[in-house]
Amino acid sequence: MKIKWMVCCALPVVFMLPLGAQAGIKQVSPGAYTPPAYEALPLGRVKPAGWLKRQLQLMRRGSSGHLDEYYPKIKVDNGWLGGRGDGWEETPYWLDGALPLAYLLDDRELKIKVLRYVNWTLDHQRPSGYFGPLTHGEITGDVTIDAAHANEGEDWWPKMVMLKVLQQYYSATEDKRVIKFMSKYFRYQMEALKKAPIGKWTEWAQSRGAENVMIAQWLYGITKDDYLLQLAALIDQQSFPWTTWFGNRDWVINTATYRNNTQWMNRHAVNVAMGLKAPAVNYQRTGEQQYLQNLRTGWQDMMTIHGLPMGIFSGDEDLNGNDPTQGVELCAIVEAMYSLENISAITGDVFYMDALEKMTFNALPAQTTDDYNEKQYFQMANQLQISKGVFNFSLPFDREMCNVLGARSGYTCCLANMHQGWTKYTAHLWYQAPDDGLAALEYGPCTVTAEVGRKHREVTITEVTDYPFSDQIKFQFSINKETTFPLQLRIPAWCDEAVMLLNGQPLRKDKGGQMITIQREWNDKDELVLQLPMRIRTGTWGRNSSAVERGPLVYALKLQERWEKGTDAAEGAYFSVYTPDDWNYALRRQDVRHAADSMKVTMERPLDSLFTWNIKHAPIEITAKARKIPSWKILNGVAYQPPTDREGLYKGPVETTVHNITLIPYGCTKLRVVAFPVVR
Repeated sequence: MKIKWMVCCALPVVFMLPLGAQAGIKQVSPGAYTPPAYEALPLGRVKPAGWLKRQLQLMRRGSSGHLDEYYPKIKVDNGWLGGRGDGWEETPYWLDGALPLAYLLDDRELKIKVLRYVNWTLDHQRPSGYFGPLTHGEITGDVTIDAAHANEGEDWWPKMVMLKVLQQYYSATEDKRVIKFMSKYFRYQMEALKKAPIGKWTEWAQSRGAENVMIAQWLYGITKDDYLLQLAALIDQQSFPWTTWFGNRDWVINTATYRNNTQWMNRHAVNVAMGLKAPAVNYQRTGEQQYLQNLRTGWQDMMTIHGLPMGIFSGDEDLNGNDPTQGVELCAIVEAMYSLENISAITGDVFYMDALEKMTFNALPAQTTDDYNEKQYFQMANQLQISKGVFNFSLPFDREMCNVLGARSGYTCCLANMHQGWTKYTAHLWYQAPDDGLAALEYGPCTVTAEVGRKHREVTITEVTDYPFSDQIKFQFSINKETTFPLQLRIPAWCDEAVMLLNGQPLRKDKGGQMITIQREWNDKDELVLQLPMRIRTGTWGRNSSAVERGPLVYALKLQERWEKGTDAAEGAYFSVYTPDDWNYALRRQDVRHAADSMKVTMERPLDSLFTWNIKHAPIEITAKARKIPSWKILNGVAYQPPTDREGLYKGPVETTVHNITLIPYGCTKLRVVAFPVVR
């Protein structure tokens, strides 16, 4: 049969990694299953407000709400509607963001649109449990897909994404068809994997098996059918051993060596981003603490070797070091966000919640246009022009389209997949906490409605804030009758000390880096105010560069933008962006060491109703002192970082004039310097 290779991020490879259990960690019985620290609320219980709602509305008016109307792979004879057209990953990718968007906005028209695909999938499950677009054998009438004929099926990978879509649909509707459908499919898969292992067709499925494991264990949490944990263990054994790789440290060292076709799938940034959740998902199944230790080791090693100031590891497409001129793929960002959301809920570890917010508020908004119709395949940390070129990427492409802002630039996986970033972040602002409580793991303007307390009374909490731009969050309670329940709040590690007021009176103070619990009787119209003072500080990144941070936001040099529209014969319309401004500035060492004293917030204003992540609407500016490095210039579109000595100082010629430079939130920029050289 013909295998479809029109996949996310490059061509298939032929090497096979050894299968088997994750080395050094035992598989344990179903009795070891550990429920997540926080349970997800039904989709739709959290409703966006303020700037966050506007962001989702922009997506609804843009490609998130209309991709099926103009993108041929989804529009034309779609395989996920029974057609003979594309049946690979891109339709499920789009639905993975469009479906939660429909329920977050309670948008009837969009619900009708996405439910066409959901209902076709549910209604056309084969008697064996197999599902998905019609296979070649089914079209020709040669075969019926069942466990005995599993080899006549098609790749496991796109089905993993559609399972995530169905999970979210069930979360929003409790449609019992989903539970029956998944139970039947997973029983089929349990048998079929004996003939057609997870990596039979492509290594995309083998590298991303954690997606499949996660949903099987989610279903176990509902049905308690032990075979689901056996299936999860089997899929894990047949998949890439991410947990072992993250823990043994050899893997991350090897990713920093050669960029060639040898085992590139295990350093492909999107695979890594999905694999991040594997140790936590395996911990959930087994209760084995070693999994979590491996996860922490792997994350810290990866961010040390490949980390970029905006909170994400490089990946253009391979993991490619921590130089500020390396790129990162948009798919890697949204998948890493989703992994961190799952890791946070399973473990309850604030460390990963902080990592999630940094990635979300910095890396994510910088890579799409305001109308959410165009995206960059790769963004760079220090990015002085957006244009055609090969730049400093590990996979630069002959057409030189990886860096431009275009719907079809680079690979179109990101065009289909980018929609899950903001939607899933919004849906996961709040969780059900132990003892019938509520927990705010992330912050943003929204309302949440849930049942709380022993008597399961309904409470609505309105979260009024301009966070992450403001350091104050108000929680306004609406409840019919006073109710006692625990409210858990995250105090980010970057906050030295949080202050809480209840109904205008001091309540408590807490140090950063923890979840705190407020156990009390809550009344209608209570107002809890959480103040998270944001101090300007700096962090050290690749090539001894320095980045300015305040709260969860990273700040970059404000540069004026000149946009130019072009057309590529293969990839269509796109935008290039250039700046007329000077940019070759270095920060002074004394200011880096004493940032809170020497740098100043010079503009801080409330967000207006038209807020968009761009330079025009940037609500905060920081003024810093800087000196120019005359020799720091752009070469082939890249501003290669000046060399430094052991003290982290650039020792070449530096202009004596001290300039005041303006920094704005990284997420509001398209062109920028964020990783500054340091001079005396």
